[in-house]
Amino acid sequence: MDVKIFGVIGAGQMGNGIAQVAAASGLNVIMNDINQDFVARGLATISKNLQRNVDKGKLTASEKEAVLGRIKTSVDIKDMAAADYVVEAASENEAIKFKIFESLEEVCPAHAILASNTSSIPIGRIAAHTKRPGKVIGMHFMNPVPVMKLVEVICGLATSAETLEVTLALIKRMDKTPAQSNDFPGFIANRILMPMINEAVFCLYHGVGTKEDIDTVMKLGMNHPMGPLALADLIGLDTCLAIMETLHQGLGDSKYRPCPLLRQYVEAGWLGRKSGRGFYSYE
Repeated sequence: MDVKIFGVIGAGQMGNGIAQVAAASGLNVIMNDINQDFVARGLATISKNLQRNVDKGKLTASEKEAVLGRIKTSVDIKDMAAADYVVEAASENEAIKFKIFESLEEVCPAHAILASNTSSIPIGRIAAHTKRPGKVIGMHFMNPVPVMKLVEVICGLATSAETLEVTLALIKRMDKTPAQSNDFPGFIANRILMPMINEAVFCLYHGVGTKEDIDTVMKLGMNHPMGPLALADLIGLDTCLAIMETLHQGLGDSKYRPCPLLRQYVEAGWLGRKSGRGFYSYE
């Protein structure tokens, strides 16, 4: 299948990054969100990212304008009727994602593939909210999307071979590297990463070390570019909690129980960088 128009639902941190790399690969993009402020902010972030590349000499000013010219913004999900391939990049919340896929099922043409950027929710569960489960797939980009090379690909039980083939081709077109995971909660990336972050939060909760010392051990001792608590702040503590809850509920093992301190921070509105306060202060 020839993908000419690429839709993105969500203009936030992940959505605008996906829209940027898709447009940079030559695709015409429709970036949708629920209000004009969100899409305007997403487009401004893309422009800022591209300008940074212009300043570094990696991109010309005319190339930047060409990329921006391929992105159309939208606040009406019905605009996805023009898309051949749509990626949902909304909050890591089952109810929100299910509603979006139900809406996409109604408005998208029969040939359109519907992908989710979910980081933990099983694809089969999402596909069940459409009448085209063979055309539903997981396309999990890493954050920040323009920088990170990996895209985790997840097929549900019903995902067709053609859907997988088209998805892999798109990922390579965007100059990314695909890695395939079977359809288990958390897939590969977050099945490994989130319990590590959760354990770091437990270390803080139990007073094993300060946040600085916990992060320093993992950076200098394990050669991680960022400590787990700082990484949690970057990802968003609400997202980390949602993924841990999906792992805990989906796998039924107590080792995936979210740390009470993580839940306490989220309930207090301390979500990390996006709220100005998480394990560290960003105000």
